[in-house]
Amino acid sequence: MPVAFVLSGGASLGAVEVGMLAALRERDIDPDLVVGTSVGALNGAWLAGHPEGPIDDLATIWRSLRRADVFPADPLRGLLAFAGRRRGLVRTGALRKLIARHLTFERLEDAPLPLHVVGVDVLTGRDVLWSRGSAVDAILASAAIPAVFAPVEIDGVPYMDGGVVNNTPISHAVALGADVVWVLCAGYACALGEPPRGALAMGLHALSLLLHQQLLDDVERYEREVELHVLPPLCPQPVSPADFHHSTELIARAYDATHDWLTRDHRRVGQAEFLGLHRHDQT
Repeated sequence: MPVAFVLSGGASLGAVEVGMLAALRERDIDPDLVVGTSVGALNGAWLAGHPEGPIDDLATIWRSLRRADVFPADPLRGLLAFAGRRRGLVRTGALRKLIARHLTFERLEDAPLPLHVVGVDVLTGRDVLWSRGSAVDAILASAAIPAVFAPVEIDGVPYMDGGVVNNTPISHAVALGADVVWVLCAGYACALGEPPRGALAMGLHALSLLLHQQLLDDVERYEREVELHVLPPLCPQPVSPADFHHSTELIARAYDATHDWLTRDHRRVGQAEFLGLHRHDQT
């Protein structure tokens, strides 16, 4: 029974997936294939390149990340973008370097563990699945958040963040033949005390709310077709997806939550119930 790990987008909340991976590895739960979107494609690429490597190495990368490593400030470019002279507020160069630095393979088909990356065709609005071709280009395109980054061209076609259409690509894992699907969802900030500060943080928060709703629909659709395990996102969650200062905390909390969940008898049907959008009153 082929086992797939499906990793969602979520910007800085991708650190949550690292804690989940550590708990799964501890129980010898490993995938036969990996499907990732956006930051899930980055984490998935590391996993595909290190199928037996210690998850602590990925955790070390996350703990060293800062916002400037992904979203470097560029006021002039921001002004040009608002004037309609750029398609993104932030240059993709820093993110491209980050991806290339930690990849152990150049092409997707050369990954030690089969890796599949989801993006969206800007012109048609359809999601696409890359299983072959330049790994850096595919992952960068999958993480090209609209308006934040310019679309990434592959073979003359502009692509953007796969999360816009398929943030948690369970459908692709099923289509690839997986009978058992483990869903690693980065979640969203359900316990903010106030609206995120800054346009980037506000935009990422709004996008994460929209994309989380897609997950609910997919879980209800596929949990009766395959053996579907949805690891519960962190809750309460006060961290914005634009804030990279809490990776250590997020990894630790996600590990503990996943470890506890795996030791209990957990449901495989009706899982959308604990995934519903909500908020926590702040005192």
